[in-house]
Amino acid sequence: MTTLPRFTVHRAQTVEEASDLLDRFGDDAVVLCGGTELLLVYHFGFADYPDLVDIKDIEELRGIAVDGDQLRIGATVTHREIERSPIVMEHFPALAAMERHVGNIRVRNQGTIGGNLCFADPHSDPATFLIAAGGAVTVRRGGADARRIPIESFVRGPFETALEPGELLVAVHVPRPRPGTAFVHRKMSFHERPAITVAAHVAVAGGRVAEARLAVGSVGVAPVRAAAAEEHLAGLDAARPDPSALAAAGVAAAEASSPVADSNGSIEYKRHLVGVLTGRVVDEAIAAARGA
Repeated sequence: MTTLPRFTVHRAQTVEEASDLLDRFGDDAVVLCGGTELLLVYHFGFADYPDLVDIKDIEELRGIAVDGDQLRIGATVTHREIERSPIVMEHFPALAAMERHVGNIRVRNQGTIGGNLCFADPHSDPATFLIAAGGAVTVRRGGADARRIPIESFVRGPFETALEPGELLVAVHVPRPRPGTAFVHRKMSFHERPAITVAAHVAVAGGRVAEARLAVGSVGVAPVRAAAAEEHLAGLDAARPDPSALAAAGVAAAEASSPVADSNGSIEYKRHLVGVLTGRVVDEAIAAARGA
């Protein structure tokens, strides 16, 4: 039986208190929220921080609400809360649907949206979806002004984010879908974690694709926006999308994803699968947006 290293939990009541604790303990401290990923790396001996700063009691980091044309989701809100939230299901049902397939029920009950994004696992479902959705995060350290950062800039690499020392992720912001838009999020898994993830946001107006945002995750070191792929979709006939344009978007998305070889497959194999999955996801999103 594996024994976890000894650590002390410090419970913060405010962002200011959490920042003070992180400053006081420096490199010996790490933030604890849901703990699903953190305790796993402790279990396998990849981390041994002696001081954990628990932020679950910070009121500022809680709740789900409509904020103008966006949803504001507190950093400590669990995946299960998002999945079951009447507000999310009313204003952004695709987000609830994506959350319904994050990990397993134990992970969704305990894990939080903020913890998921801050851990920056390359195989994260929420990060890929939120990039396609145009999402952003608010981060703040005690006594300083808040910063708003797009998700695609927040996640910088495997287990690396744009957080500065003493900063906390406070909230996630997701634009509410407009009429005539659709979101489709699909993934392929060969083991426990996703091997390929593709998310598409498509808007249709006047029978043609007016806007598209694509994101690819799980194949490289970080989820990415496939902007070059989006260019192939602009102006497509929504009733009969040109198959060659969908194929070209798939090729561009595969190139943008910068896959790495691992137990899920070679670089060439992953590029092929990204291309195929992108074409299917975009076709499905266009059809859904046409009927929205």
